[in-house]
Amino acid sequence: MATPHISAEPGDFAEAILLPGDPLRAARIAESLLDDVRQVTAVRNMLGFTGVYQGMPVSVMGTGMGIPSSSIYATELIRDYGVKRLIRVGTAGGVSDDVNVGDVVLAIGAATDSLVNRVRYNNWDFAATADYGLLSAAVAAAAAVGATVHVGNIHSGDLFYSPDPDVAEHWNRMGILAVEMESAGLYGIAAEERVRALTIATISDHIRKGEHTSSDERERGFTAMATIALDALVADGS
Repeated sequence: MATPHISAEPGDFAEAILLPGDPLRAARIAESLLDDVRQVTAVRNMLGFTGVYQGMPVSVMGTGMGIPSSSIYATELIRDYGVKRLIRVGTAGGVSDDVNVGDVVLAIGAATDSLVNRVRYNNWDFAATADYGLLSAAVAAAAAVGATVHVGNIHSGDLFYSPDPDVAEHWNRMGILAVEMESAGLYGIAAEERVRALTIATISDHIRKGEHTSSDERERGFTAMATIALDALVADGS
């Protein structure tokens, strides 16, 4: 039962999934953190895998960058493969002074300049928010490993390179913790399809402080974040 973008068969995906943007990161998560791993899709090199974590079946699949790309995969995973719990794991740019490079952000809500949720919500403003059960499980999982965690709003931008030089200051004034490019779309789809979603993001650089991580630091932080997400799924499902 392939879709236009996924070549998996019925039952190939678990009901719980991690969604990094980079398909190679999906492969690294599967290979390093899951047992009994098998690749289930590779259309357009957007790799997807299913394995087991602490006795729980779980999948991981890349989504590409931005709301349009990630929305295609999230929608097909939910509608065609029965995925019910989706956690985006990715990097984000820090905005708030309280957030530092290497910290973990749990996105309770996602503001956006995209119009996708207005299209879904009759041209009204939609509050794109995370599932509370997944959020609370992730807070506990992060605390258990001693991660520095911030819970609050993020911004999902359509433009990586904004023409507004003061845009980060606007976000900061509104209490935005960090910026990325996918979560508002994921939260909107989850609401529309009546499933559960969360974004966990590692701060890879800070826009207003001008700070950056090395590639090695980024990969270590990404592995730690993926572990938090997996632990949260286990706790939420127990």
